[in-house]
Amino acid sequence: MSLRCRRSPLSRHGGRGVVVLLAASLALTGQAGAAPHEPGVPTGRAGAHPHGNGDDALQGELRELVHRPDGPPGAIAVLREGGRVRVVRAGVADTDTGRPPRATDHMRLASAAKAFSGAVALRLVDRGRLRLNDTIAHRLPSLPASWGEVTLRQLLNHTSGLPDYSQAPEFADLLRADPHHVFDPRHLLDFVADQDLEFAPGSRYQYSNSDNIAIALLAEAATGRSYEELLASEVFKPLGLTGTSLPSGYRLPEPYLHGYGVEPGERPEDVSTLFGASGSWASGGLVSTPADFNTFMAGYAGGRLISDATRRQQRTFVKGASEPAGPGANRAGLAIFEYTTRCGVVYGHTGNTAGYTQLGVGTPDGRRSLTLSITTQVSQRTNPDLLAHLRAVEEDFVCALLSR
Repeated sequence: MSLRCRRSPLSRHGGRGVVVLLAASLALTGQAGAAPHEPGVPTGRAGAHPHGNGDDALQGELRELVHRPDGPPGAIAVLREGGRVRVVRAGVADTDTGRPPRATDHMRLASAAKAFSGAVALRLVDRGRLRLNDTIAHRLPSLPASWGEVTLRQLLNHTSGLPDYSQAPEFADLLRADPHHVFDPRHLLDFVADQDLEFAPGSRYQYSNSDNIAIALLAEAATGRSYEELLASEVFKPLGLTGTSLPSGYRLPEPYLHGYGVEPGERPEDVSTLFGASGSWASGGLVSTPADFNTFMAGYAGGRLISDATRRQQRTFVKGASEPAGPGANRAGLAIFEYTTRCGVVYGHTGNTAGYTQLGVGTPDGRRSLTLSITTQVSQRTNPDLLAHLRAVEEDFVCALLSR
């Protein structure tokens, strides 16, 4: 499979471009625990569209997003209902060629990758290789002793208190100097190893990229196998995922949805390959396709990968929103979020990074699933109005999924 790297925006904007995009990418982290207003509740657009839930109406909603001055160049949604799959799309996958987005295009999953590391860990819990009460001190004694009481359960639901490595100044400095810097992912937590926990484990919710790095390290310690091998055997193979991978570099497999930095009044900048994946690893480094992502979410939300007993533990929720917040009211489970919309409940995960914003959800029985991907980064910190619009569109798509 051919790989291609596009020209970096640094050639146009020098250091300023990467610093701005770096700040946006790092904004996907722990600060998101404070979602706008009530965690996970949008600011009033949801339900604002009077038209029905047919594909034409849904496509119209994606077009509204794409046509905003600050909107994404492209958007694609995949809705699966049993054996029936619908693809709704708007805009372009590549502004240079004008070709439309496709369900087989590759894209960065960003923090939606945390659901995959959760799936690996919960599969190992089912097999007795890990326990939800296993501690860092027991499994990873080389990590700081002050982190020792943190459990796998607390890592999975972001109540661990681990400081976020992606907020560390040294980490940011390395990326500013070289956005393609290749990190040793098993040492990402070294950037915050001199810091104590930010709060007592289990006392509150705070989204942290460090949690899923620790989860992958726990899985490796319990099995003696690499996280990449565990992804392949515990997730990719059981679900038949052929377009999903965990790269270490910055390139994307062809064809791919190009991700863009968008500033109103300026030509969108292609940032698809601006940053490498090694700096996010189990926290956000996965590359997938809309089709694969949807297949995963159907199996994951429906509990296909784990036993009923483990699924009951997974669906024990605390107050907390994903990043960015998903549709409706959000609550955090074990590497999964509950989204309570006006039309019903779905389970899943969101994510955002430079050039991409993701939503993947499924019904509790896994018979219906939805993924919605747009080709620019959206978060509460960087563009709250666009996020409110996106969440309203996501809720309408969930309603369309649940209405049939």
